[in-house]
Amino acid sequence: MTDYEPARFESKIALVLRADLPAWQKLNMTAFLASGIARASAESVGKPYYDGDGTEYLAMFGQPVMVFGGTAAELTRTLDRALARGITPAVFTETLFSTGHDSANRAAVAAVPRAGLDLAGLALRGDRRDVDKITKGLHLHS
Repeated sequence: MTDYEPARFESKIALVLRADLPAWQKLNMTAFLASGIARASAESVGKPYYDGDGTEYLAMFGQPVMVFGGTAAELTRTLDRALARGITPAVFTETLFSTGHDSANRAAVAAVPRAGLDLAGLALRGDRRDVDKITKGLHLHS
């Protein structure tokens, strides 16, 4: 028996990945983007896991994460919608696939004005109604 109860969450996590990228880039980027949400929204992380022997495992998000695919234009639109609703997203640009560490990543993003960012993906968490409006028109990644 478990104490699982289906929940309706007031907030929602969404990742939007550029659909034309190779699988390894999408997987790598997903990990980095999700870490941004976990850092900014500690309350989104659930409790640690334990197996039947009592071995402890790390906690993960305590709510579903929706992963969408989109074009470069759809990512830009999603970024604009998020910022217009006061939601600060995590961003991953094409350049970050070739940088080697965190400070180089930040410098690469800082070197380009927002309108010139070559977005590869982004992640956001906010009120579920806002996230639904921000991601409207996108399709779940397949």
